[in-house]
Amino acid sequence: MTRIDAKFSALKDDGKKAFVAYIMAGDPSVETSLELMKGLPGAGVDVIELGLPFTDPMADGPTIQEAGQRALAGGMTLDKTLDMVREFRKDDAETPIVLMGYYNPIYSRGVSRFLNEAREAGIDGLIIVDLPPEEDDELCIPAQKAGLNFIRLATPTTDDKRLPKVLENTSGFVYYVSITGITGAAAAEAQEVAPEVKRIKSQTDLPVIVGFGIRTPESAESIAGIADGCVVGSAIVGELASGRKVEDVLAFVKTLSDGAHRA
Repeated sequence: MTRIDAKFSALKDDGKKAFVAYIMAGDPSVETSLELMKGLPGAGVDVIELGLPFTDPMADGPTIQEAGQRALAGGMTLDKTLDMVREFRKDDAETPIVLMGYYNPIYSRGVSRFLNEAREAGIDGLIIVDLPPEEDDELCIPAQKAGLNFIRLATPTTDDKRLPKVLENTSGFVYYVSITGITGAAAAEAQEVAPEVKRIKSQTDLPVIVGFGIRTPESAESIAGIADGCVVGSAIVGELASGRKVEDVLAFVKTLSDGAHRA
């Protein structure tokens, strides 16, 4: 059982929904992003989704693209991202960490080496958005053999014919993308998302977590209320980009987590 599995089991036993927070590693600096990361559990975050900066982030909207560009301009690398996780793990051995990114840096590193380093650093799961199920032998199956969850995205265009293939080797949780498009592009609406979550849950026992388009405590509560939890990324990254202090960003995160936990 991974930390992700254990966290969702504990949340289910407590009758609580999950709050997942996304931040970009190295944005605007290693020191600031590590300070923010260390503060997330205290702000009510159940699972941390850590972005690996990449030059061509095709699924991400402007807010997260710019965060990745700032991180890369500051010298952020895969090695430094793993070091950031190692540093976090010195004080926190429980909070699950999901690395979200793209396949190119992993392929360049070598899958076997990357998986060994990721697990050793303390990463629990992967979201690699540009590897479809047809490529599961590339990374998904090796990752699961290495003890990491491989989390797949389902979207509004994932129809009933496609969904079983998407779910086939998914583990940890299913990430449902609430809108068609890029991150931060539109607001998620619970009444539109609810039937899709129900459809997915009819075909899997995994938790279904909804992301994209959640920016307020109210939307976190409404979306978490029709799923097993929610993810907020662009809104948090945007707060940091606006120049707010880490403690102020964490206070904002706490309002979001409180919203999700009220659901």
